[in-house]
Amino acid sequence: MNGHTVPSASSLQASGIQDAKTHLQSNPAIQDLDASKLTITRTTTLRPVPEPDSKEIWSVKACTDHMVMVKWTEDAGWHAPELKPYGPLTIMPTASCLHYATQCFEGMKVYRGYDGKLRLFRPDRNCARLVTSSLRVSLPPFDPVELEKILKAFLAVDGPRWLPKSRPGTFLYLRPAMIGNGEQLGVSPPSEVLLFILAVPWPDLSTSSPPGSPPKPPGLKLLASKDDTRAWPGGFGYTKVGANYGPSFGSQMEGRKRGYDQILWLLNNKQEHEVTEAGASNFFLVWKTREGRTEMVTAPLDSKVILDGVTRRSVLDLAKERLVEGSRYLAGEVGPVDVVERTLTMLEVEEAQREGRLVEAFVSGTAYFITPVSAINFKDEELDIPMGDGTSGHYAALLKQWLGDIMYGNVDHPWG
Repeated sequence: MNGHTVPSASSLQASGIQDAKTHLQSNPAIQDLDASKLTITRTTTLRPVPEPDSKEIWSVKACTDHMVMVKWTEDAGWHAPELKPYGPLTIMPTASCLHYATQCFEGMKVYRGYDGKLRLFRPDRNCARLVTSSLRVSLPPFDPVELEKILKAFLAVDGPRWLPKSRPGTFLYLRPAMIGNGEQLGVSPPSEVLLFILAVPWPDLSTSSPPGSPPKPPGLKLLASKDDTRAWPGGFGYTKVGANYGPSFGSQMEGRKRGYDQILWLLNNKQEHEVTEAGASNFFLVWKTREGRTEMVTAPLDSKVILDGVTRRSVLDLAKERLVEGSRYLAGEVGPVDVVERTLTMLEVEEAQREGRLVEAFVSGTAYFITPVSAINFKDEELDIPMGDGTSGHYAALLKQWLGDIMYGNVDHPWG
């Protein structure tokens, strides 16, 4: 595949699937990804399963016993997938991913439910988004339904041992990734690509701290960016490519030195100070308008600056369904909200905080799930964000409960 049209951020899932179909139909000799061809070679040396919330968990190095690898070549398309023992990759020093950032990935989780079942959460969205990301960096598309089947086959092998039924309420982090690994050193799309899938125990960043460290106060403290920008209109901020992440690490480390958990990435910092994302998470603000209505606001997708997060989309879907007038889900401090996707500026946040109109803020994502925000440092002034009961805003707590119930099987829901 040597050319494509970058899909619209407002229809990432549908366009990713359609681009894959169009490409394959125009190249009948090219094989699509086919889960039915998966071969399985089981390991003879099992890896130790770390204890919950242990140092091994927090090291995020303890991958499961197996991994999946699928090769793509320019002349044949997708080869047969292989499930094999976990181990190192071998690539040439001239590989495209090492020089031209032809690399993308996904982040998702598999959950051990309280009913004993293993569940993925909306995996169709992650698989389709990986197609969108791959196209943005000139990697080949595939049928996302087949990737979902391969993920399930992988978890049928490693899930029972690494997420035993004796540990309900636990999860593994899944990392499907694609790299251009052909040998040619040239400024062009790679002629060979590797898709691989890993699973690793992951700490619960929304509730716990590393072993031996003092307990953290509830809520994240965010440091608003000043000079650095994570993404820009028309760029690739809407995709999960490595080039979105590595350049942000310097700002992240500087923020932590100053006592902040994440960077709140702003755009157009000379004037508007537009709020985009918090670290690698989507950002939500709940506030009162001057007319007295409650709004839940998050940045829009149309400028291709932010990621169409699966947790973000789920928050929006649940809020639009349940946080409405007359809903049986409303009680106590939780009233109806207007769900708004629009550009939000820190000048507006600063003004609302000064006028006492802020209700709460939180971040959403696979890593941090739903985590409340307690403070934002903007222009070297710390703005306190209300925290409801002192540990979380009421909306964040309720959304976290709803999503957790779906993920762990406490309620029957199509997303689980």
